[in-house]
This record gives sequence, C-alpha cells and structure tokens, in this order.
Amino acid sequence: MSHTPVQPGTSTEQDASAASPFVEVDTLAGRVRGRWRPTVRHAGDAAGGRGAESSAAFLGIPFAEAPVGELRFAAPVPKAPWAGVRDALEFAPTAQRGDPGVTLIPEPSIEGDSTLNVNVFTPNPRTVAPGTAEALPVLVWIHGGGYFAGSPASPWYDGRNFNRDGVVTVSISYRLGFDGFGWIADAPSNRGVRDWLLALEWVQQNIAAFGGDPSRVTIAGQSAGGGAVLTLLGMEAAQHLFHGVYAISGATADVAPERAEALASKMAGELGVEPTLAGFRSVDEERLLEAQKTATAPSGSDAMNEMLELGLPLGPTIDGDLLRRPTTCSLTAGVGADKPLVLGATDDEFAMALMNAPKLLRFVPKSKLLKKSGLSKQVARDYLAANRAVAKHGNARLLGRLITDRMFKVPMLRTVAARATAAGTADVGGAGPVGAAGRTVAAGTWLYRFSWPSGTFGFAEHCLDVPFFFDCLDGPAMVPLAGPNPPQALADELHAAAVAFIASGDPGAGWPRWSDATRATRVYHTPSHMVDDGFASVRPLL
Repeated sequence: MSHTPVQPGTSTEQDASAASPFVEVDTLAGRVRGRWRPTVRHAGDAAGGRGAESSAAFLGIPFAEAPVGELRFAAPVPKAPWAGVRDALEFAPTAQRGDPGVTLIPEPSIEGDSTLNVNVFTPNPRTVAPGTAEALPVLVWIHGGGYFAGSPASPWYDGRNFNRDGVVTVSISYRLGFDGFGWIADAPSNRGVRDWLLALEWVQQNIAAFGGDPSRVTIAGQSAGGGAVLTLLGMEAAQHLFHGVYAISGATADVAPERAEALASKMAGELGVEPTLAGFRSVDEERLLEAQKTATAPSGSDAMNEMLELGLPLGPTIDGDLLRRPTTCSLTAGVGADKPLVLGATDDEFAMALMNAPKLLRFVPKSKLLKKSGLSKQVARDYLAANRAVAKHGNARLLGRLITDRMFKVPMLRTVAARATAAGTADVGGAGPVGAAGRTVAAGTWLYRFSWPSGTFGFAEHCLDVPFFFDCLDGPAMVPLAGPNPPQALADELHAAAVAFIASGDPGAGWPRWSDATRATRVYHTPSHMVDDGFASVRPLL
C-alpha cells in the first residue's frame, strides 16, 4: 500500500488518514507500516493557527541488529535490509527488563531481544528534500533512568503534539547498565553511547522519508537523557548528527576510567568470572543484572556524598576514544560551541526522596546538617544565607534542595561556564577567565527553572516538567506526579518555546540568551517570568 503525499493539517491529509488507518514509508533497510492517530487540540488552538489534526506513528523500527549472542557487548551493527513490509504498529522490546515498579514517568518494559529501535512520529510521512520549506524540523528524544533503567515506550514520549505543531519526533532506545556502559577489557567502550550515535545516523539517513529535515535536528532528553545530550554536545564524533540541544535536568556521568574498571572487577569477582568479553558473555542476563544491582548499591554513611561528588557509577566513561575528556573540558575547548543550547532543572528535583524524613531531621542544627553533607563551614554559612526561603520549610526540604543543587544545578552552571569560557566571556561562578561583560555564547545558551509546585508534592520535583514539554497533561499517571489539575496554560507556554527552539534555534521573544551581564533565567510558573541571576542561590557551591 502506498500513501498519497499530503501537506500536514490539510483536508487532503485528513481524507487520507480517514480512508485507511495505515501508512507506509520506505527506509533504507526496508518498507515499514505505521498507523494514523489524532493529535490533541485545546480550546483556542484553531485561532492560534495550530496545524495537523492527525499524525502517523511508526513504532519499533530497528536501527541495529539485536545485541545478543556474538553481538552482546559489541558495538551496534546496522540493521540488515528486510523484504516486504515490516509492521511498525507496536513498541519493540526494551533494554529495561522486568517490572520497574512505581516510577515518576510511566516507562514500561517489553520483553525481547531486538532492543535497539526508533519510534517515529510525523504529521507528513512522505519524502521531502532536506533544506526545503516543506521539510520539517526534527526532535530526537533520549529517555532517562540513571543510565540503568527507563524506556522509550512511555506514552508521555508520544510525539503527536509536537507533530501537531510541525515537528517530526523520534524517540530512541539504547543499551542500559553494564551492557551499555560497563568496562570490559577487550570489548568496545561506551556501547550505549555508540547506540545513540548509530540511532542519530539512522535519523540522518532516513528522516527525510518521514517528512523531516536532517539538517535541522535537535536532540533532547531528561535526567540521564539530559546528560546524554550534553555528553553528545561535547563529543567531537557526534557534531555532524544534530544542530541544537535541549537538556532537561541533565545528569552527566563522565565516569573516570579507573572507577569504571574497578566496578567491572567487582562485578566479575561476584560472578566468579574474568573481567573480559568471554567472562561476561558466559553470564546470563538475569545474573548480570543481579550483580549490577549489588555492585552499584550505595553503601556506607558517606555514600550519598560520594555519589554527588563522583556521579553515577554507570554511564558514559572517559575512554580516550569517544569521550576524550570530561564534558565540561570539551565544551571549554569549544566543542559544540556552534550548537544552540537550552538547559534547566526543576527547583527541587530530589526533595521527594526525603518526604518521610522531616521528623528524623527536625532537631538537627542546620549548620551540622550541611557540614555532614560535605560542605565546609564557610560554604555552609553562605549556602544557608542564600537559601533561607527553602530552609523555612524545614531541614528535609533544605537537604533535598542541596542534593538537587549538587546533582543537577552545579553541573548545569559549569556547563554554561564552559561554553562562556569558550566564547571568551566571564565564568558564571566568577572564578574563570573574564572577557567583556555582556558577551554571549556563540550559538546562544538559554537557562530556565521549572518552579511550578506539583499538586501532589507541593514543590517542583524530578520529572515534573516532562509532560509540560510534550504537552501531554491528559496522559496516564499524571496525578501521582503533578496532582489533579496541572495548568494547561503553562504546558502551552513551555511546549511552544520548545517548538520555537527546535524550529529556529531560539526559544522566542521575551527569553534573552544567557550572558554574564544579566544571567537571564526563565522561571516557569503561573505566571512565568524572567529574572536576573536565577541560580544565585546555587553559587556558594561553585
């Protein structure tokens, strides 16, 4: 079956999707069959000029062979061509295994071996010429999950409403945990990173067949996914694969090689094998996951501070090959300086982890609490002075804010400082090379805080901004995260700025680029507003 070429949002498109629920597209590896679905429109959308009323979903298209057997712990191998039409109607197997339990974002596990896939959502599934007016900008989404969990099959990552607004959307899968990131002496390093690269190569080679423009690709992700896109931003080998970056609560890893090797040796010892390709291949998936869980479990009274200082134990590793140096060092050297960047975090990413701790921490002096968290006396004093509004809510909220700042906001500000240094501007912490005040990063950097408090938690916790980004507040499992009535107007605003950035490399009027003169920060709230130096309360930690 072929699909009649149509323009998104037109009656021709609506007639075509009404005549048949299916649509087919030719990729380089073979033909795939997807399905039409409606987009979601809100009151006033027609007046606002929003376009496509339907979009096509192509789910579970393999970009690589199944990473099993001789391909386990190997670099990804591009998918071999197939004959006939391949159904792309359901999500494919995921690298995440088993029941993930209750998670902030619904990310189901799907059994099976062929875990390296892309999901493509498009309002106009027909071949276009890159760089032409009809070629649509592209968003590529990388899911989070601490580099050991997560799934691209979440209903929240459905790109239908980006499609409604003229953006082709792709979500990708990648190997997780030790399979994706564990050090093995005689195996390729950073296999999960290599999966990202091959998926992005697939986008470059195939997205024009889905109406997308390979010369306008924005990569985005949240948490570990946000860290992933920052890692790619600082990677020389990835620069030709994307043109903009949107990092939501980015958690970079930059695992030191000696730390990665020590973890592998520890796991090999528990499994009774050599830390080699043959040794780890001799262990089945279930046993390996159990050993991974044991080896990465926090232990000792200082485990939290160690994690905040060193980062996650599994993730992109400084291997001297793909990752030649820590990401901030690469950015300081100018890698990725030509790519526009939006990045930010929620105000209280991990305060929810201490929801049951107020009574336990109630009588601990704040100065002692901060000292126990690894701050010097002077830094603790300065930090407390800068965060008195949070401290009024109690020690649990203060400690939750500190964890949030150390894990997400300090690395974020160092990312901005690195790009500023590369462009010859002042460092955000005031300690780096100083250039002319007010100069901006070459391609533009925009900072935001998501401050709207969840109706469930009472503060802006981890993952809360994701459904606003995708404009999917009508999606499942929303109440546990956001409460019963999250504001659609805020989703309209945040999503529209994301669309503008993906389409043009700029989130739009009213949101200035970051510069050292103002350190302009968008605060997403009701109402949203701009502030100068929106992360001043974090600076004592720099």
